[in-house]
Amino acid sequence: MLERITNTFTDVFRKISGKSAITEKNIEEAVEQIKMALLEADVNLRVVRRFVNSTIEEARGEKVLRSVDPGQQFVKIVHDKIVALLGDTKQELKLKGPDAQSVILFLGLQGSGKTTTAAKLAARLKKEGRKPLLAACDLVRPAAIEQLSVLGEKIGVPVYKEDTKDAVRVAKNALAHAKKNGFDTLIVDTAGRLQIDEDMMREIEAVKKALSGGGGSPDETILVADAMTGQSAVDVAKSFDERVGLSGVILTKFDSDARGGAALSLKSITGKPILFIGMGEKIEDLEPFYPDRIASRILGMGDIVSLVEKAQETIDIEEAQKLQKKMANETFTLQDMLEQLQRVKKMGSMQSLMDMIPGLAGQVNESDIDTVQMKRQEAIILSMTMKERMNYLIIGPNRRKRIAKGSGTSVADVNRLIKQFEKTKLAMKKLTKNKGMQARMMQGLGGSLGGGGFPF
Repeated sequence: MLERITNTFTDVFRKISGKSAITEKNIEEAVEQIKMALLEADVNLRVVRRFVNSTIEEARGEKVLRSVDPGQQFVKIVHDKIVALLGDTKQELKLKGPDAQSVILFLGLQGSGKTTTAAKLAARLKKEGRKPLLAACDLVRPAAIEQLSVLGEKIGVPVYKEDTKDAVRVAKNALAHAKKNGFDTLIVDTAGRLQIDEDMMREIEAVKKALSGGGGSPDETILVADAMTGQSAVDVAKSFDERVGLSGVILTKFDSDARGGAALSLKSITGKPILFIGMGEKIEDLEPFYPDRIASRILGMGDIVSLVEKAQETIDIEEAQKLQKKMANETFTLQDMLEQLQRVKKMGSMQSLMDMIPGLAGQVNESDIDTVQMKRQEAIILSMTMKERMNYLIIGPNRRKRIAKGSGTSVADVNRLIKQFEKTKLAMKKLTKNKGMQARMMQGLGGSLGGGGFPF
């Protein structure tokens, strides 16, 4: 994620942070590199100029040049400027209480991931205790209704649909259905096109009017845009905002965006906040947008807060304590190792996890992480019986051949896994004697990342 720009910032900061004193010339050289990185990242030219001018002006001040650590002062200035570009603070959805009706209207071009994102948001709101209803108002794209229906069934959220080509009628009836049946949040998926055209805009305006009821408007009118399209996403946002009026943006495919132009330009150009980012294809891969955390990732500083939150979502305190006892009593099994592997997978791609660790952001590529080895280990353990997982000592030559055949691997792979497991148990034995390390491990990250002893 945002690898190109992160690498440049990391290089710039490494050079300037090591200086005991910095001059105006140092600052100008650093800012020039940052300027080129922003332009290469497809950030809007007006945004780049404003960023560069304000950074140079502040960095030339006595506070920086005469500070005890001028390099770190400069880094902080750049960090704060990036946070400001991204929107300063996290923006919440402006929804009414559960006793009132809230409406979220989704807009976007075809291919932006609008329908999937509608389902992701519905799943998120349901988890937060709301009662959402999805409305299938994309009557242009073939199979759009079917896609939303399948996703709705998967997340346990009903989908309102009709056999008609009248999107306005469907929207109006969906709103009435939601009110009548106690759904506190209606999420409306509308039709997109390959590019903005008049027919699409007129239909969206009519749908929005139908959802406005007594003269109000939807609580949120959200554009879903592809982060990888850079400045095009910003131009699309401007067009939709001028014609329909937006309250915010969701950027999809953010995990695959190597540049970051859309994220760094949107707020400055449109004035609209980024509400969420799509970080993968799974339903749960929709994350709130925290400008300060994303700024830290962009600048190669990692995002340890998000990493801890992800870890905490996959393991609770009780499970962590049980794991700690197993480690202390040397009763950690291959079944435990399997569960840890699966928990790490739930946290997202290994690339995204590495990007959150300070010092590794932008420095480690997916190709450098042996994810194939992790998948192979999981397949091997799944091919074992529960008895074998609980007591690996019974796995003799014949069993190893059977396990290798069942997992599509070799006997050498099975042997390697068992040796790795034995090393892990030994490492855990040493860890239980180090109370300080053990305590740190159990705080937030331990259960998910520290407990498995995986080869990554």
